[in-house]
Amino acid sequence: MYRILSLIVIMIVLSSMGCNTVHGVGKDIESAGKAIQKSSK
Repeated sequence: MYRILSLIVIMIVLSSMGCNTVHGVGKDIESAGKAIQKSSK
């Protein structure tokens, strides 16, 4: 029982870390796009 519970907790932590990573990459791409738009004006 303890083993299953610890696996569930680990899966939740890893999945939330993955979501934050994807969100961070999206922000980086967005800021790079804005910088390119500014430099082209």
